[in-house]
Amino acid sequence: MTAPTRILLADDHALVRRGVRLILDQESDLTVIGEAADGAEAVELARADPPDLAILDIAMPRMTGLQAARELNRRLPALRILFLTMYDNEQYFFEALRVGAAGYVLKSAADRDLVEACHAAMRDEPFLYPAAETALVRDYLDRARAGGDIPARAVTDREEEVLKLVAEGHSTREIAELLYISHKTVERHRSNILQKLGLRDRLELTRYAIRAGLIEP
Repeated sequence: MTAPTRILLADDHALVRRGVRLILDQESDLTVIGEAADGAEAVELARADPPDLAILDIAMPRMTGLQAARELNRRLPALRILFLTMYDNEQYFFEALRVGAAGYVLKSAADRDLVEACHAAMRDEPFLYPAAETALVRDYLDRARAGGDIPARAVTDREEEVLKLVAEGHSTREIAELLYISHKTVERHRSNILQKLGLRDRLELTRYAIRAGLIEP
Protein backbone atom coordinates (compact mmCIF):
# COMPACT_ATOMS: atom_id res chain seq x y z
CA MET A 1 0.00 0.00 0.00
CA THR A 2 1.10 3.57 -0.69
CA ALA A 3 2.07 5.57 2.38
CA PRO A 4 -0.38 8.33 3.35
CA THR A 5 0.30 11.87 2.12
CA ARG A 6 2.05 13.75 4.95
CA ILE A 7 0.46 17.19 5.42
CA LEU A 8 1.59 20.33 7.20
CA LEU A 9 -1.29 22.64 8.12
CA ALA A 10 -0.75 26.37 8.77
CA ASP A 11 -3.46 28.76 9.99
CA ASP A 12 -3.35 31.29 12.81
CA HIS A 13 -6.78 30.26 14.10
CA ALA A 14 -6.73 27.08 16.20
CA LEU A 15 -10.43 26.43 15.54
CA VAL A 16 -9.84 26.49 11.78
CA ARG A 17 -6.92 24.08 12.11
CA ARG A 18 -9.05 21.76 14.21
CA GLY A 19 -11.88 21.79 11.69
CA VAL A 20 -9.56 21.18 8.74
CA ARG A 21 -7.85 18.38 10.60
CA LEU A 22 -11.21 16.70 11.22
CA ILE A 23 -11.87 16.76 7.47
CA LEU A 24 -8.47 15.34 6.58
CA ASP A 25 -8.36 12.70 9.33
CA GLN A 26 -11.38 11.00 7.78
CA GLU A 27 -9.22 10.06 4.77
CA SER A 28 -7.00 7.00 5.15
CA ASP A 29 -4.51 8.28 2.58
CA LEU A 30 -4.03 11.70 4.23
CA THR A 31 -2.34 12.41 7.55
CA VAL A 32 -1.55 15.72 9.28
CA ILE A 33 2.00 15.57 10.68
CA GLY A 34 2.22 19.13 11.99
CA GLU A 35 0.37 22.38 12.64
CA ALA A 36 1.73 25.92 12.49
CA ALA A 37 0.18 29.16 13.73
CA ASP A 38 1.97 31.39 11.22
CA GLY A 39 4.03 31.25 8.05
CA ALA A 40 7.40 31.44 9.77
CA GLU A 41 6.57 28.46 11.98
CA ALA A 42 5.38 26.55 8.91
CA VAL A 43 8.75 27.09 7.22
CA GLU A 44 10.60 25.96 10.36
CA LEU A 45 8.50 22.80 10.73
CA ALA A 46 8.80 21.94 7.04
CA ARG A 47 12.58 22.28 7.13
CA ALA A 48 12.81 20.06 10.23
CA ASP A 49 10.47 17.35 8.88
CA PRO A 50 9.58 17.89 5.20
CA PRO A 51 5.93 17.07 4.43
CA ASP A 52 4.53 16.02 1.07
CA LEU A 53 1.93 18.77 1.07
CA ALA A 54 1.55 22.12 2.85
CA ILE A 55 -1.89 23.67 3.32
CA LEU A 56 -1.47 27.38 4.04
CA ASP A 57 -3.76 30.23 5.01
CA ILE A 58 -2.93 33.57 3.36
CA ALA A 59 -3.23 36.13 6.17
CA MET A 60 -1.05 35.02 9.11
CA PRO A 61 1.24 36.81 11.61
CA ARG A 62 5.00 37.24 11.09
CA MET A 63 4.96 35.69 7.61
CA THR A 64 1.92 35.35 5.32
CA GLY A 65 1.10 32.11 3.58
CA LEU A 66 2.24 33.63 0.28
CA GLN A 67 5.59 34.61 1.77
CA ALA A 68 5.94 31.18 3.36
CA ALA A 69 5.16 29.51 0.02
CA ARG A 70 7.93 31.45 -1.72
CA GLU A 71 10.40 30.40 0.99
CA LEU A 72 9.23 26.78 0.91
CA ASN A 73 9.56 26.66 -2.87
CA ARG A 74 13.16 27.81 -2.57
CA ARG A 75 14.04 25.31 0.14
CA LEU A 76 11.80 22.35 -0.75
CA PRO A 77 11.04 22.48 -4.49
CA ALA A 78 9.30 19.08 -4.46
CA LEU A 79 6.77 20.20 -1.86
CA ARG A 80 3.18 20.67 -3.08
CA ILE A 81 1.34 23.70 -1.72
CA LEU A 82 -2.37 24.41 -1.37
CA PHE A 83 -3.94 27.64 -0.21
CA LEU A 84 -7.01 27.40 2.02
CA THR A 85 -8.35 30.91 2.31
CA MET A 86 -11.36 33.13 2.89
CA TYR A 87 -10.19 35.48 0.11
CA ASP A 88 -12.17 35.10 -3.10
CA ASN A 89 -10.45 37.73 -5.24
CA GLU A 90 -8.14 38.10 -8.20
CA GLN A 91 -5.16 39.58 -6.38
CA TYR A 92 -4.60 36.60 -4.09
CA PHE A 93 -5.43 34.04 -6.75
CA PHE A 94 -2.80 35.38 -9.16
CA GLU A 95 -0.25 35.74 -6.37
CA ALA A 96 -0.90 32.10 -5.45
CA LEU A 97 -0.11 31.14 -9.04
CA ARG A 98 3.10 33.17 -8.86
CA VAL A 99 4.37 31.28 -5.84
CA GLY A 100 3.65 27.91 -7.42
CA ALA A 101 0.48 26.83 -5.64
CA ALA A 102 -1.06 23.55 -6.76
CA GLY A 103 -4.51 24.64 -5.66
CA TYR A 104 -6.66 27.41 -4.23
CA VAL A 105 -9.54 26.37 -1.96
CA LEU A 106 -12.06 28.63 -0.22
CA LYS A 107 -12.63 27.97 3.49
CA SER A 108 -16.37 28.24 2.90
CA ALA A 109 -16.15 25.14 0.69
CA ALA A 110 -13.43 23.23 2.54
CA ASP A 111 -15.73 20.38 3.52
CA ARG A 112 -16.55 19.86 -0.15
CA ASP A 113 -13.30 20.70 -1.97
CA LEU A 114 -10.29 20.26 0.32
CA VAL A 115 -9.85 16.48 0.09
CA GLU A 116 -10.24 16.57 -3.69
CA ALA A 117 -7.68 19.39 -3.85
CA CYS A 118 -5.19 17.36 -1.79
CA HIS A 119 -5.56 14.36 -4.09
CA ALA A 120 -5.21 16.55 -7.20
CA ALA A 121 -2.05 18.20 -5.83
CA MET A 122 -0.42 14.83 -5.23
CA ARG A 123 -1.25 13.85 -8.82
CA ASP A 124 0.44 17.08 -9.97
CA GLU A 125 -2.90 18.40 -11.17
CA PRO A 126 -4.11 21.93 -10.39
CA PHE A 127 -7.22 22.45 -8.30
CA LEU A 128 -9.21 25.69 -8.50
CA TYR A 129 -12.62 26.34 -7.05
CA PRO A 130 -15.29 26.65 -9.77
CA ALA A 131 -15.59 30.45 -9.72
CA ALA A 132 -11.84 30.75 -10.22
CA GLU A 133 -11.92 28.46 -13.22
CA THR A 134 -14.76 30.28 -14.91
CA ALA A 135 -13.79 33.88 -14.12
CA LEU A 136 -10.15 34.24 -13.09
CA VAL A 137 -8.60 31.85 -15.59
CA ARG A 138 -10.63 33.37 -18.40
CA ASP A 139 -9.40 36.82 -17.33
CA TYR A 140 -5.82 35.58 -17.25
CA LEU A 141 -6.10 34.16 -20.76
CA ASP A 142 -7.65 37.39 -22.01
CA ARG A 143 -4.70 39.32 -20.58
CA ALA A 144 -2.24 36.94 -22.22
CA ARG A 145 -3.93 37.19 -25.62
CA ALA A 146 -3.84 40.98 -25.34
CA GLY A 147 -0.12 40.88 -24.63
CA GLY A 148 -0.63 41.88 -21.00
CA ASP A 149 0.56 40.34 -17.79
CA ILE A 150 -0.82 39.38 -14.41
CA PRO A 151 -1.12 42.28 -11.96
CA ALA A 152 2.28 43.70 -11.04
CA ARG A 153 3.47 43.82 -7.45
CA ALA A 154 4.37 47.20 -6.03
CA VAL A 155 7.16 45.94 -3.76
CA THR A 156 9.77 43.18 -3.84
CA ASP A 157 9.46 39.97 -1.82
CA ARG A 158 11.92 41.23 0.81
CA GLU A 159 10.23 44.63 1.03
CA GLU A 160 6.91 42.86 1.55
CA GLU A 161 8.42 40.87 4.43
CA VAL A 162 9.71 44.09 6.03
CA LEU A 163 6.39 45.87 5.39
CA LYS A 164 4.43 43.14 7.15
CA LEU A 165 6.71 43.10 10.20
CA VAL A 166 6.73 46.89 10.52
CA ALA A 167 2.93 46.92 10.33
CA GLU A 168 2.78 44.27 13.05
CA GLY A 169 4.71 46.62 15.33
CA HIS A 170 8.14 44.97 15.31
CA SER A 171 11.13 47.21 15.96
CA THR A 172 14.03 47.61 13.54
CA ARG A 173 16.17 45.37 15.75
CA GLU A 174 13.48 42.65 15.87
CA ILE A 175 13.00 42.76 12.10
CA ALA A 176 16.75 42.50 11.53
CA GLU A 177 16.90 39.44 13.78
CA LEU A 178 13.85 37.78 12.21
CA LEU A 179 15.09 38.27 8.64
CA TYR A 180 18.83 37.85 9.36
CA ILE A 181 19.72 41.23 7.89
CA SER A 182 21.40 44.36 9.29
CA HIS A 183 19.64 47.31 10.94
CA LYS A 184 20.73 49.55 8.06
CA THR A 185 19.23 47.15 5.52
CA VAL A 186 15.91 47.19 7.38
CA GLU A 187 15.88 51.00 7.38
CA ARG A 188 16.73 51.09 3.67
CA HIS A 189 13.90 48.71 2.85
CA ARG A 190 11.48 50.72 5.00
CA SER A 191 12.47 53.94 3.24
CA ASN A 192 12.06 52.31 -0.19
CA ILE A 193 8.62 50.98 0.75
CA LEU A 194 7.37 54.38 1.91
CA GLN A 195 8.68 56.02 -1.26
CA LYS A 196 7.26 53.38 -3.64
CA LEU A 197 3.83 53.38 -2.03
CA GLY A 198 3.66 57.10 -1.39
CA LEU A 199 3.21 56.63 2.35
CA ARG A 200 4.44 58.91 5.15
CA ASP A 201 4.58 56.93 8.39
CA ARG A 202 3.93 53.65 10.20
CA LEU A 203 0.20 54.36 10.53
CA GLU A 204 -0.30 54.74 6.78
CA LEU A 205 1.94 51.73 6.19
CA THR A 206 -0.19 49.66 8.56
CA ARG A 207 -3.38 50.70 6.79
CA TYR A 208 -1.84 49.66 3.48
CA ALA A 209 -0.80 46.29 4.94
CA ILE A 210 -4.38 45.67 6.05
CA ARG A 211 -5.77 46.55 2.60
CA ALA A 212 -3.16 44.30 0.96
CA GLY A 213 -4.08 41.37 3.21
CA LEU A 214 -0.65 41.19 4.86
CA ILE A 215 -2.15 41.61 8.32
CA GLU A 216 -5.66 41.32 9.70
CA PRO A 217 -7.46 44.45 11.00
